[in-house]
Amino acid sequence: MVESAIAWLQYADPYAVYLFLFLIAFLENVIPPIPGDVPIAFIGYLIYEHSGITFVSALLWATLGSTAGFMLVYGLSISLGLKLYAEGENAVQHRLSKSVHRFFPPSDMELLRQKFAAHGYLAVLANRFLFGSRAVISVMAGLMHLKAFFVFLAALTSSVVWNALLLSGGFFFGSKWQDIGEYVALYTLPVSIVFILTILYSVWSFVKQRKRASN
Repeated sequence: MVESAIAWLQYADPYAVYLFLFLIAFLENVIPPIPGDVPIAFIGYLIYEHSGITFVSALLWATLGSTAGFMLVYGLSISLGLKLYAEGENAVQHRLSKSVHRFFPPSDMELLRQKFAAHGYLAVLANRFLFGSRAVISVMAGLMHLKAFFVFLAALTSSVVWNALLLSGGFFFGSKWQDIGEYVALYTLPVSIVFILTILYSVWSFVKQRKRASN
């Protein structure tokens, strides 16, 4: 799919390229298996080859797509969290809510939100640099009920910086733009693993402390 898209982009109208940028950046956040970094880097290379495509416009549309996709998943996660902690309008939802309350009672969930609020905004700010964890961060930001305005600012900033790096890399690497994918994987994979392990350890420590307090 990526190869076909790249072949099409070489001869596409600039406006079609900008629309593609928005869609690929948006869908990458909503449907994680869709790769967005490599096509964006290729469009950075096209900026050098294609006089009709500008860096500012490409960055604008890629950033809009990334931020919109992140905020959509964030909003859906808030809605999901509210439903999980509601009493339930039917028997199935009621049983699901009771199961969730058993592991994370509403009072403990509020403490968890307060504990990780500051770290949550930092995670959103770094989300574009965490390969494989982007979708998880948007979901967790919603479940933690982080404030929408600050989530938006953090997601926007992260998208601007990351997309600017990808576009610049594609421009300066030239015909070797595909090497960017290797550098991205080399950098982001270990960082993402450390991030995920840190989150898991923090949650485990919180649950352990809660059990000790209840005993």
